[in-house]
Amino acid sequence: MRERPRVVVSVGASVDGKVALTRDALLMHQPSLDLWGAMTPRAADPVPLDILDVLRQQYGCNAILEGSGSLVAEHEIPEELPTYDGDTAGLYQHFLPPDITGQPSPPHMWFTVVDSRGRVRWTEKHHNWDALVLVAGSTPADYLAYLRRERICYLVVGEERVDLARGIAAMGTELGISCVLSTAGGGLNGAMLRAGLIDELHLTLAPALIGGLGTPSVMDGPPLAVGESPTRLQLLSVHTDTGGSVRLHYVVTES
Repeated sequence: MRERPRVVVSVGASVDGKVALTRDALLMHQPSLDLWGAMTPRAADPVPLDILDVLRQQYGCNAILEGSGSLVAEHEIPEELPTYDGDTAGLYQHFLPPDITGQPSPPHMWFTVVDSRGRVRWTEKHHNWDALVLVAGSTPADYLAYLRRERICYLVVGEERVDLARGIAAMGTELGISCVLSTAGGGLNGAMLRAGLIDELHLTLAPALIGGLGTPSVMDGPPLAVGESPTRLQLLSVHTDTGGSVRLHYVVTES
């Protein structure tokens, strides 16, 4: 019996498995956004697929997962926050206001970000979506106070860093989340791979090569230990189009 939400990874990559153009170029910013889009020629027979919509129908998926590195570049210095001078003990408890967490889902959805360092500054709001931040005991109190002022939900899961297994489990027990769609980068997806948290993979390959030592890939993070077996996958489907893209759907096998 499953004791945590199902985790499905959906990622687009070049044929050599790169998910960015360089280590420090965020795909959400220009010129990377246009350059990435130009890697795939317009197909004569495109078959659009909304992975989130598919997972909503299959598993009742109601959460997306991202890493803070997808939103804030490593070299970027976030806006300084006001110093919190109160008692910090209460900050290191889950912050889940009932008027937010009690909304019916669907249509309510969670945009979840792993951010133990407190780097993301939240400037956007979208209808039927709320932010959820996974933080740790090491997260600065100033950041937790900021999240509370902005009424942004968070889960404290881990000590020095976010414990992903605890975080995914808490999303289920605390918020009733049944399925999580990860659209994160290689660092977070690689960490989830090592933690044994990935159940399915949707991989779309663009007909292009990027290369580059250190350029983020589909799964980064800690390497396999000597003698450790790779995670085995079972292929469920393949789709190709005349533009040269290949869409692969795998499920993680038990053995």
